[in-house]
Amino acid sequence: MRLWSEAWANGESIPERFAAGRLAADGSVLFGDNLSPPLQWADLPAGTRSLVLMCHDFDVPSRPDDVNQPDREVPADLPRIDFFHWLLVDLPPTLTGLAEGQCSRGFTPRGKPGPAAAPAMGLGEGVRHGRNDYTAWFAADAELAGCYFGYDGPFPPFNDSLVHHYLFALYALDVPRLAVEGPFDGGALRGALAGHVLDAATLSGTYTLNRRLRP
Repeated sequence: MRLWSEAWANGESIPERFAAGRLAADGSVLFGDNLSPPLQWADLPAGTRSLVLMCHDFDVPSRPDDVNQPDREVPADLPRIDFFHWLLVDLPPTLTGLAEGQCSRGFTPRGKPGPAAAPAMGLGEGVRHGRNDYTAWFAADAELAGCYFGYDGPFPPFNDSLVHHYLFALYALDVPRLAVEGPFDGGALRGALAGHVLDAATLSGTYTLNRRLRP
């Protein structure tokens, strides 16, 4: 089973157009194009009845004390946690990939609708989006608070001393519909996958908004 993108090679920097955050010329941080990336896959195992796609950043600071503070950096040795950017379930096994921008074009304040995937995305009937972790991140922001379904890309702290890593994972399942309901999050999805994964493939990429660390 294989997963790849025409936009970057495994382990390379994710192009800015796929990020939710970008740097302006004056050094300020702005919302980005937030295009969902093009992905392709092949060699699914026999018996695959549905697919799940997940993307998470495993370099997110575990404490917010130093996040986005212009006078200091987030320490590299701070313990890190997962942040889920994309949860997509019940994809048909006949699907062989996603086009650039097929699932997201721009950042939507208060979040894209869900959990049902919009027919305009062309994913097939019954495909569902999970709730990404911008839901919790913006919960206390009066202008941005909402339930964020679907894809919202990288937006790491601009002062983080670590380059963030993003892992896209595709799972081939032995069930046509995964037993996870409502506005499910990454933890619930991981739990529901147990015992149903026939095979998996991954693609990684990096992204940073720290000018010191950018190429």
